[in-house]
This record gives sequence, C-alpha cells and structure tokens, in this order.
Amino acid sequence: MRTWHVERRKRTRHLIELGGLVVKAGIVELTNDDRAIIYGAMLWIAAKLQSREAEHARNLWAGKGKEAFDLKPHEVQKAAQT
Repeated sequence: MRTWHVERRKRTRHLIELGGLVVKAGIVELTNDDRAIIYGAMLWIAAKLQSREAEHARNLWAGKGKEAFDLKPHEVQKAAQT
C-alpha cells in the first residue's frame, strides 16, 4: 500500500472514532441529530479552550471523560446528569 493510502486510512479511522465519541456521549439523541446545535457546542468548547479558563476546563473535562470511559454504557447517562 502506498504511504498516502495508509495515511488516508489512519485519518478516516481517527474521524470515525471522534464521531463515535459524539454518539457515545448521547449528543446525537439529545440534539435530535441537529448538526447546527452540535457544531455550535463544539465552537463553544473551542472558545472556552482559548480563554483564561482553558486549564480549568481541560482538567474538569478530562476528569469527567476518564471517569465515563470506566463506566458501563448505561451508567454514562446517569453520570452526565450529575
């Protein structure tokens, strides 16, 4: 396989995994698959990560994400509500 083909497959897999996180977090259902809402939320996240509160947000979100990865799928929604 050529290098560009391998790189394209890596990129595709990476994008699929990122999309999977959106689904896993329940965002698709919670927004009724409204891509404007999802994109707007991502823009809000990006703005937060460029603000003075970036370090606090990273620490908070990393902690919640690590905790959620350790939970069973049905427990994630309960944890998100707290």
